[in-house]
Amino acid sequence: MRIPFSKDQIIERIRFENPWWSSQKVDGYYSNMKRREYFHLFYPLVIEKKIKRAVVLMGPRRVGKTVMLFHTIQELIDSNVPPPNICYFSVETPIYNGIGLEELLKIFIEINGAKSRSNLFIFFDEIQYLKNWEVHLKSLVDSYHQIKFVVSGSAAAALKLKSNESGAGRFTEFSLPPLTFHEYLSLKNIDELIEGKNHGTIDDKEWHYEYGTNNISRLNQHFIDYINFGGYPEVSLSQTIQEDPGRYIRNDIVDKVLLRDLPILYGIEDIQELNSLFTYIAYNTGMEMSLDSISKSSGVAKNTIKKYISYLEAAFLIKIVHRIDNNGKIFQRANFFKIYLTNPSLRCALFSPIKETDNFAGNLVETAIFSQWHHSDSTLHYARWEKGEIDIVSLSRESQKPSWVVEIKWTNRMAEDKKELKNIISFCTQHKIHNPSVTTYDLERTENIEGLIFDFIPSSLYCYTVGRNIITSKIQTPPTGLWNDPKITAE
Repeated sequence: MRIPFSKDQIIERIRFENPWWSSQKVDGYYSNMKRREYFHLFYPLVIEKKIKRAVVLMGPRRVGKTVMLFHTIQELIDSNVPPPNICYFSVETPIYNGIGLEELLKIFIEINGAKSRSNLFIFFDEIQYLKNWEVHLKSLVDSYHQIKFVVSGSAAAALKLKSNESGAGRFTEFSLPPLTFHEYLSLKNIDELIEGKNHGTIDDKEWHYEYGTNNISRLNQHFIDYINFGGYPEVSLSQTIQEDPGRYIRNDIVDKVLLRDLPILYGIEDIQELNSLFTYIAYNTGMEMSLDSISKSSGVAKNTIKKYISYLEAAFLIKIVHRIDNNGKIFQRANFFKIYLTNPSLRCALFSPIKETDNFAGNLVETAIFSQWHHSDSTLHYARWEKGEIDIVSLSRESQKPSWVVEIKWTNRMAEDKKELKNIISFCTQHKIHNPSVTTYDLERTENIEGLIFDFIPSSLYCYTVGRNIITSKIQTPPTGLWNDPKITAE
């Protein structure tokens, strides 16, 4: 039941949410925050007006979507867009309850007094709180060709589903993932630990960056902090939240997705069952699983597990990585697979933060590295056969054969004992892969072993390099064909 707020009250709220109409700038709380690297990718979509589409900013909760909207508004103002031509609505505000998007737009135009609508930017934040938002937004895009509409929402699975259903040709989707390790260091102003090492060139174009560190011990300490707290900007910067991450992340992020977003979207009735499954997956992130093993451990039926896994993946909470054999072949029946959290700090919040010497640290290091690759469009696999396993295998798009491999370790053992490399050497020799990578705890070197050039690189540094180069490659697209080096970008 809608509370009958007066029009004057609604206008007062709109003015409150748009302080730049009088101050010429957004609230200092937002403007003082560092911009995420993804801003450089998002902003061009906002100012693109030749293509008549709304921009739908989606992603997990608490990754900085609202902050990015305010950074965008400030950039528009700095680019000489008149501040009164920019309007922001927080759709979840109770006073807007039951008011359609077009009605809000018309109130703004009345306040604005603009005769021309050719340079207006309208932002609707937390759009999922409006029923049938996709229908309303599509109608606005079709009716107001001169206005740029930007919406955001945290119910990522619901947004993507409804965007695909109703927004074909009208919406441009933009996904904002959790922080990369590179962004985390930059946000905390500790990226002085990283130094440019070298880069390669092809046709005089930079395409490949490698990075070093002047203090691997400190970098590893910050890497563990990133694993525990680093996926969310607010958690990364707040010592208070870090003292009780479970309360913040579990209550404000996980529970809202498991208890509200997914049940509403998919009609899930047994919420306890869904929570039990996610808890099991989170605890065992990076471990090989099967529907049988999950069913036995969680007590959930296999058919139900398949549905829940697809829901959790749509909500950007988990990522499935499929298995190949030592011949590089994908199994027709995916009986075994690995499931990774998209953000390792989810596990630490549900259970407890880890120390670098904990037994499960290796799995979370692996999860952190895979979380960087989730920022790309690549489809990675892992290889497992009777006598061995390799953590990351990329298949060539053209041949569908293994093109590069990475073995992830939180120890120097493989670099110090060449017998440990036997299975990797066998796999790489079979598939003519000449430059395998192995991550370590703190050892870095390149070594020729049985005709293969092994790159040994600390896991923390590899994680940084992958995350930074993937974002850099999106901002500065590399030459065609250079998508096959794990140190550069996604395949």
